[in-house]
Amino acid sequence: MPIEIERKFLIASDTWKQSVHKSIQYRQGYLSNNSRNSIRIRVSDQSATLNIKSMQMGIQRMEYEYPIPLDEANEQLDRLCQNPIIEKTRHFIKHGKHTWEIDVFEGDNKGLIVAEIELSDENESFEKPNWLGKEVSHLARYFNICLMDYPYCQWTDREKQGE
Repeated sequence: MPIEIERKFLIASDTWKQSVHKSIQYRQGYLSNNSRNSIRIRVSDQSATLNIKSMQMGIQRMEYEYPIPLDEANEQLDRLCQNPIIEKTRHFIKHGKHTWEIDVFEGDNKGLIVAEIELSDENESFEKPNWLGKEVSHLARYFNICLMDYPYCQWTDREKQGE
């Protein structure tokens, strides 16, 4: 069974920008969201995927991902997915033995920037870059699925600080 182990953090400074080695723009939307799972379509310039994730909170979840035709994915985003569509640019940074993914959101979530790291084990140690801020892995509002119903533009200042 495929498992995703991911930790999320806020950003403490913009010095991460000097280490970016690759960036990809994404549009993603949700076909389904219930108490057991979410089904997402994600499109980049060159590819598209169907993603199914279990809805358990925390850093470990079941995740299945399948490539799908790009034209069909764009049609599903435009006609079948719930609004708003999540728009973001993901920047990749190698630090230590891991690759960090920095998501810079647009649209209703403009201003939100989150760093993510995928691990092979919940207790795996990793080197924390100096630009890393507060961990928000256990705060549901930082999950992409939650940003549809409660976008960043509606958050209070305390929520934006990870409280």
